[in-house]
Amino acid sequence: MNDEDLKEELESLPMKYLHQIAKGRIHRHFRLGKRRLIDCLLTLPPEQKKAMASELPQLTPFSKKPEREASNAQPRSPFVSKPLSPKRAHSPEPGSPSVNLQDLLQGIGVPEPMPFIPDDWQREAVEAIAHLDVIVSAPTGSGKTFVATEAIKQAMGANQTVIYTSPLKALSNTKYMEFSQTFGADQVGILTGDRRDNSQAPLLIMTTEILRNILYDATSGDLDLRLHTLGLVILDESQYLADPERGVVWEETLILCPTQTRLLLLSASIGNPQELAEWLTSIRPTTPCHLIRHTKRSVPLRGLYLHSTGQLVPLLDSLDIQQRKGYRFHSETKQLFSEYEFKPYR
Repeated sequence: MNDEDLKEELESLPMKYLHQIAKGRIHRHFRLGKRRLIDCLLTLPPEQKKAMASELPQLTPFSKKPEREASNAQPRSPFVSKPLSPKRAHSPEPGSPSVNLQDLLQGIGVPEPMPFIPDDWQREAVEAIAHLDVIVSAPTGSGKTFVATEAIKQAMGANQTVIYTSPLKALSNTKYMEFSQTFGADQVGILTGDRRDNSQAPLLIMTTEILRNILYDATSGDLDLRLHTLGLVILDESQYLADPERGVVWEETLILCPTQTRLLLLSASIGNPQELAEWLTSIRPTTPCHLIRHTKRSVPLRGLYLHSTGQLVPLLDSLDIQQRKGYRFHSETKQLFSEYEFKPYR
């Protein structure tokens, strides 16, 4: 089979089967679009292309041959149970809710001003951080920053130094500006690899690597006097503990923190917070770790699908994305997926 024939056969396959062929041959093939993926497959060495050609007969139900034999038949997509027709393209599935674009976009904008009332889990976290280490596992937008701000106020009110760490310089800069507005510019400093401002302030913003290096210096005898009054360390995005490359930085930071220092770990995506709390208690036996786990999203999570033609449609057949409860694609999205799968490659 020459390259032209191979290209023609590959063009006729849905993306699902192209990825099946590319597995083990193309690095990160799942990130490529159909055109780019076929181009990469056609640049493989001759022996690999020969192997691909030998695998194609197993996928013949999805090749162009049946289309030639039944030219009037409409292509079938793995996303739908029946061939689609223009009349069915925008009709909802039987039993599915009537979700439309207006439903999904409703409520977007600046909400009406309302008095802030902390949730019970936020109050619990603020009370616990006064004498315990605390892990807060809560969805994005639920109010973890409120807990951090109140904990900072407590520590600074007791004349203690506070260190707030983040994994990224950009996030550190954002928090520096945010906390400068909250506590005053003279009360906040920042230490990153390329920035050092107001380093003697009671509240210091830095990357986790910078804090780890400070703790290294302390263990080697070059003690930084700020550690004598260090009362609170906040580790934002603490799910980085599981990062294969950078996780060791978070682990060493937790191990080396002074015993008098309270730890506040914030994250929206820790998969095993209970295990992490038990481990933290085991390495800091004088200070038990209290877990705050809040699972309800304060901000609804909705899905939209933007097609390359500019058409915007609901992604799922439900209004909000229900985590861990399964989902079904919206009928309009299925139609667009089907058009993408079988669109002629040129």
